Amino acid sequence: MLKDATMPIFSPDRHACAPSYVKLTKQPIAGGTYRPLANDEDSNACAPSALSGHHGSKLYTQKSAIHATSDNTSVFIPKVDAPYLPKTTDDKSINEAANNSTHPAPLSAEIQLTQTDKHPLMQAVKVCKQAAHTTAKALSATGHAVAKAVNATGHAIRTTATAVKTAWHTFVNFKAVQLIIKFFRKAYGPWKKRMRFSYAFYAIVFTLLTSAEVIFLQWGVYSEPTYDKGDEVDQTTKILNSVAGQVTKFVSQIWLEQKYQFLLNFIGIGLIYLALVFVLNRFWIATVIFGAAMTAYGVANSIKMGLRNEPILPSDLSFVSNGNGGNLLSFIPKDQQALVNGAITVLIWFSCACLLLFVLDGRRHFIHCSWKHPSSNAKNIIGTSSRTLAAILSVVLLVSYTWNLNIPGAWSYTLATNLGYKPVPWNTYEDAKSNGPATTFQSLVRVKAMDKPSGYSKKTMEEIAARYTKEANKINTSRANILTDSTVILILSESFSDPLRVPGISFDIDPMPNIRALKDVTTSGLMLSPGYGGGTANIEYQSLTGMNLANFNDQLISPYQQLVPSQKNVYTFNQIWNDACQAQCSYAFHPYLKNFYLRDSNYKKFGFKYFRTIDSKPALKYQDHIDAGYVSDASAYQNVIDQLNQSDGESQFIQLVTMQNHLPYGDYYTNNEFKEADTSTGLDENEEVQIDTYAKGISYTDQATATFLDQLNMIEQPITVIFYGDHLPGIYASAAKYKENQLTLHESDYFIWSNSSSSSAGSKLSPEESDYSSSNFFMASAAEHMDAKVTPFLALLTEVHQSVPAAGRFASTDADWGTGSTSYLDSSGQLIKKKNLSSEAKQLLEDYRLIQYDQTAGKGYLSENWFNRVP
Repeated sequence: MLKDATMPIFSPDRHACAPSYVKLTKQPIAGGTYRPLANDEDSNACAPSALSGHHGSKLYTQKSAIHATSDNTSVFIPKVDAPYLPKTTDDKSINEAANNSTHPAPLSAEIQLTQTDKHPLMQAVKVCKQAAHTTAKALSATGHAVAKAVNATGHAIRTTATAVKTAWHTFVNFKAVQLIIKFFRKAYGPWKKRMRFSYAFYAIVFTLLTSAEVIFLQWGVYSEPTYDKGDEVDQTTKILNSVAGQVTKFVSQIWLEQKYQFLLNFIGIGLIYLALVFVLNRFWIATVIFGAAMTAYGVANSIKMGLRNEPILPSDLSFVSNGNGGNLLSFIPKDQQALVNGAITVLIWFSCACLLLFVLDGRRHFIHCSWKHPSSNAKNIIGTSSRTLAAILSVVLLVSYTWNLNIPGAWSYTLATNLGYKPVPWNTYEDAKSNGPATTFQSLVRVKAMDKPSGYSKKTMEEIAARYTKEANKINTSRANILTDSTVILILSESFSDPLRVPGISFDIDPMPNIRALKDVTTSGLMLSPGYGGGTANIEYQSLTGMNLANFNDQLISPYQQLVPSQKNVYTFNQIWNDACQAQCSYAFHPYLKNFYLRDSNYKKFGFKYFRTIDSKPALKYQDHIDAGYVSDASAYQNVIDQLNQSDGESQFIQLVTMQNHLPYGDYYTNNEFKEADTSTGLDENEEVQIDTYAKGISYTDQATATFLDQLNMIEQPITVIFYGDHLPGIYASAAKYKENQLTLHESDYFIWSNSSSSSAGSKLSPEESDYSSSNFFMASAAEHMDAKVTPFLALLTEVHQSVPAAGRFASTDADWGTGSTSYLDSSGQLIKKKNLSSEAKQLLEDYRLIQYDQTAGKGYLSENWFNRVP
């Protein structure tokens, strides 16, 4: 019994040495002895010697989630009779517990867990532990899967690499391949030691290519002359006047006339070539880029000269920079497609030749340099320094030459004039022919809008403001209406003009009967246009601002691209309506691309509420075409009608620039009665096709405009329309040959009309006031037509228009017609000299020049005096 009473209390397990965690019944300590938990036999079994076979001399214990409260290795045995001791190994419940759990928890622990589990916080902890355990298992499984996939991928790569390597070794071991390898190994030595082309060879290529590009550019500005059937021209004259003859004269005049324009153009584009070589430090790569760029420029220049009598200008680059380069290709006429295709073919062969020379040339760097080891030795130091210095100096020289080419007294201007340069910037066509297109382009890179007029100061401008405020008050006392009580629609009709006014052009039918009849009963006349075949944005700028291009420096060719982007505040007439409604009451429409001439950004400066085009968001609602032409005028007008219907009777200013009659003028109208009606003489086939197509377009515009005016008559609110053609199309090659026709080719049609709801309906200014005008006078004339009060600025324009009916800067200006680039017309349309103007007219022109300078390039003193608002 004693032996049973002292037996260790634990359940048998497969681990004989595992201690029992069954809690003994609490007994009073009345005496007794501490006995080991195991007998001698069991103790021996747990001795280190018994564990040495498995774990050496270390003592291992089994972990459990429920820990015993004591680490004692003995238990207190009270001195009581054996029957009162708890059963151990013979107890059935303990054995069953041992079978069900490897580590049975003491009873107190179970009770404690049961009570604890009911606590919400402990339950949350338990759930979090379980979630963490589940997540850990999932991550572990994922890690094993990824590792397995990586191993499989690695194995596949190694297998593939081995297969490729084996195949490669098999391939190179072929006898034929071994022969090829041996050949290249033997050839590599001589190839590595191949000759470096000399700098003399580079100089020869540089000279020949630059000269070829100068000749090609100059070739593009000439056109083959045409002769009437009755003209008797000898063969020598024909040869000299041909394109080949004119190009030959341009080059040979160096020796025949001591004129060095060829050399001047050679220097201009040669500096570009040189800068490319030194910056890239790769001669053949620079050669490819230079040749491709100059050839593309030459082709574009030739096409533009043929279409618009104007070379490529720096301001034209904004078309490409604004993402419209692809759309420019649509302007290429069919008869010029062969030139484009030929240029592309030449460039492909040229690029292949340069690539071959690049491979054969052993000299990889034009100037030796080492960016990795620039100071490792004297050669690298000198080479790298020279390469850097050459690149910087070449760029500085190019920029300095171009920047100062149109500044009198500057070094490049002096050099150019010594070589025969005589700038004609107001006539870029003649400038390109005489000075070369490259020189013309570079001379217009840097532009100063206006030189400061003598006497310009704040005091002077305050005196001018007071003078024309007084004049405005005087005019307004006799006028009954307010300008902004009416809606004004300013319509620039693309290339609209009467073709029957061009010498040599005639038709059996009238292409514009409606507008011709309208001009007889409303304010109308001819507008002096600074453009022929192009320059839309310039005429548009004049009509919106009241400024005249003749007051700007001759180098300023396109205000929309060269001036407006740099201005902070730009005054335009639509702002009068914005001031009246104390919001933006002006809108603009153009059925083409918004970025042409930078209209999108410029119109925002002008204060238009929105600008709708075919690519705006939202786009124009109406975009119908007539056959293969551009958006029709009828569709353009319908967009304006919709805007009027949405205005709820509110007065507004609407700007519309149409597109229907824009070049090119291919034979794209299916039913063109003007082909049969054309009775013109002396026209070649291409000119006749273009004129017939244009006449049909004018007929469509005439019908659409008449319908549009009828629709306006049905609207019960006062509306006044200012309609004008911006310039003539550049299709009259036969008429343009004669100097006496130049003025006619710069006169387009205009009219000012008011609907039946206007008090000015049926008004018509006197012929002296309206027969001839410039687009900068349109708003002043409209105010007079409407019997509306004016601002001090409009008062000035009214006075200038009465003294000088029309003034403009346009191509082919005769020096006797005015001073420099400006031409003046009297009320009968005759050219007059500035010196023959009255003293009053001269004073008005001087005040006009001061005002334009103040508002575009000066301090803006007049904006402080409310100069552009009705007193």
